[in-house]
Amino acid sequence: VETLDARLAAGEAGSYDFGFIDADKTGYDSYYERGLQLLRPGGVMLFDNMLWSGAVADPGNQSPDTVALRALALKAKADPRVHAAMTSIGDGLLLAIKR
Repeated sequence: VETLDARLAAGEAGSYDFGFIDADKTGYDSYYERGLQLLRPGGVMLFDNMLWSGAVADPGNQSPDTVALRALALKAKADPRVHAAMTSIGDGLLLAIKR
């Protein structure tokens, strides 16, 4: 988050074509919001490990990481700022294309 905030403070909003996020899962929402600010329209963010070895499909799994991944998937799906798609490549990738 500090790095992304520094990029925004440096005036780089709207200047990135691509972002790949594979970090602490509970921080994914913060990375998503800052990443959207940094992306230009048509830019892409990829979020890794979104299927979390299938844990996101287990309603009994309420670990903080799993809950955060579910929340981001639902948020991106409903977010009018992006076109979002999930793929089962590897452990799941969420693609968010900024409108």
